Amino acid sequence: MKNIIVLVSGGGTNLQALIDAEKSGDIAGGKITCVISSNPGAYALERAKNAGIPTRVLPRREYADSKSYSQAVLAALDEEKADLVVLAGFMTILDQCVTSRYAYKIINVHPALIPSFCGEGYYGLKVHEAALAYGVKVSGATIHFVNEKADAGAIILQGIVNVEKGDTPEVLQRRIMENVEWKLLPKAVSLFCQDKIEIIDGKAYIK
Repeated sequence: MKNIIVLVSGGGTNLQALIDAEKSGDIAGGKITCVISSNPGAYALERAKNAGIPTRVLPRREYADSKSYSQAVLAALDEEKADLVVLAGFMTILDQCVTSRYAYKIINVHPALIPSFCGEGYYGLKVHEAALAYGVKVSGATIHFVNEKADAGAIILQGIVNVEKGDTPEVLQRRIMENVEWKLLPKAVSLFCQDKIEIIDGKAYIK
């Protein structure tokens, strides 16, 4: 059984999707053993406590820079014996000290079809604002491994939704969450925990 550590910063809707999937038996071979938050006031911590999952808080503002914060996260992951790290609305880009130690063991969900509308500065509603401003006809979400560059790791799964006339960033965000993120993130986690993802030449394939 693999130890799944979930990193959060906010409301934790993707964490809730993982908790629900684990409860219903949709995550095979793994268990969420700890939730770590960069924000002491994150509602995701309440979701974890309600599900009986241990939590830790590492406030980002207490660390001088990204590297010192990442070293603290790395120490926590090592202490928790993490087999898989899931970034679920985690708002800090992790330093290479974490991404190299946990290469192909950190999964993130990005609310667009990478390589579109991704990289530094593209997060939350900003992604959907950019997609709508461009006039795309479909959007979606990407589940990918995390490396030292923002949103540049190997793609595991992608799913799409139609962009409708009159969509606001909030409406599009909700459609993508409900139809793609909350379904594909637990699926990718389950595939990882069953050793069904293989890496060939830096690309991820489902066995």
